[in-house]
Amino acid sequence: MTDTHHEHDHEQDEFITIVDEEGNETLYQILFTFESNDYGKNYVLLYSAGVAGDEEIELQAYSYTEDSEGESGALLPIETDEEWDMIEEVLNTFLEDDA
Repeated sequence: MTDTHHEHDHEQDEFITIVDEEGNETLYQILFTFESNDYGKNYVLLYSAGVAGDEEIELQAYSYTEDSEGESGALLPIETDEEWDMIEEVLNTFLEDDA
């Protein structure tokens, strides 16, 4: 597999605000991002920033594109079961390395 991932420094958490169809803003914390050479896309895994440390978190995954400054961009839905399988494999590796 030719996937790589970039782990964010836990001392320097990164956040993203997602605006839904109704204009509601929700703050999410980025767990990590990675690039897949197989799919030619960047991916981000994130969870709601309001979750306490002992609560179960619900992860969300998106592919994304950034603007030229890397400060904003577009989140795109995961398109295939094969992409979901690849994301799950990368997540499992991340969780094993982080344990």
